[in-house]
Amino acid sequence: MRKIKAQPINAYAFKPYGSFASILAPEGNCFAGADSSFYPDHVTLAVDCAQIAFSPLTVKKPEKMIVSKAEYHNYTGEGILPLDDDMIIHVAPPSNHNITPDKTEAFIVPRGTMVKLNTGVWHLAPLPVHIDELHVLIVLPERVYANDCYVCDYPEEEQIEIVL
Repeated sequence: MRKIKAQPINAYAFKPYGSFASILAPEGNCFAGADSSFYPDHVTLAVDCAQIAFSPLTVKKPEKMIVSKAEYHNYTGEGILPLDDDMIIHVAPPSNHNITPDKTEAFIVPRGTMVKLNTGVWHLAPLPVHIDELHVLIVLPERVYANDCYVCDYPEEEQIEIVL
């Protein structure tokens, strides 16, 4: 089994897969008022004539972080926001329905950082770094899991263990 090291997320390394911005410690363009600060459009997710759904996800910390499958979406990106812990996400570049475990990378994403995955990027549920159960907000067009979600199992010899 191949092992990959989860690396802290950074703009250069993550660029092929999407973008991200801290929601808890935003920077940049800001409309500040006396009692509030608004940081517009820090992460955008393009969808074509769809209703956007905000879906809670809870993920238990496994004994070992083994990547045995991945999914992708043909027609949309995906937003992922870890709420109560840092998370690890594994990603691989888009392909034509061919699994690409050999191109998989893992990133450590700080709590409160919104990640946008590009259309077609291979991924699966994020994993908690420190706590036993991670709460995540998933942003997708409504019912994508039913009509644009392709999940592929990795053969045992191509499964990956993520290490910190």
